[in-house]
Amino acid sequence: MPLAVGETDYAIEQTPDGRRLLVRRAVEAPVDVVWDVLTDTERWPDWGPSITAVELTARRGSSHSVRRTAVESPDRYISAGSRGRVRALGAVWLPFEITSCKNYRWTWRVARVPATGHFVETHPAGSVVGFELPPLAAGYVPVCRRACARIAALAES
Repeated sequence: MPLAVGETDYAIEQTPDGRRLLVRRAVEAPVDVVWDVLTDTERWPDWGPSITAVELTARRGSSHSVRRTAVESPDRYISAGSRGRVRALGAVWLPFEITSCKNYRWTWRVARVPATGHFVETHPAGSVVGFELPPLAAGYVPVCRRACARIAALAES
């Protein structure tokens, strides 16, 4: 039975990166709209509870600082190989690299450590947004749950 819109669930499932703890929420918005929210670095501070700023370094070598008030840039969307840094909790800058980005799923390394996976799936009412966590990172579930709710609010507005 599919999730009801606004409902969040948890599961341990096999992903392309191995067994992961999934946190997911049904969203009343099309897959492409939710994917846009997930891949637009200008929106990361809006939905990521631990991210307050992003600097995305384009592959051609230019840098683009992204903050809530940033001017739109074609370089603001991630793809496999995108690099930059995120400011976590308003204080510490950490480097990141997008390790995969296809089929409505992206993964990254933060400070050279594999971090959360992000995905969007189809749903009868629109889509499901979710995060993939290593099972030992279960303490991060509340952060992902809050992020799912924020992504839903952005995509549904």
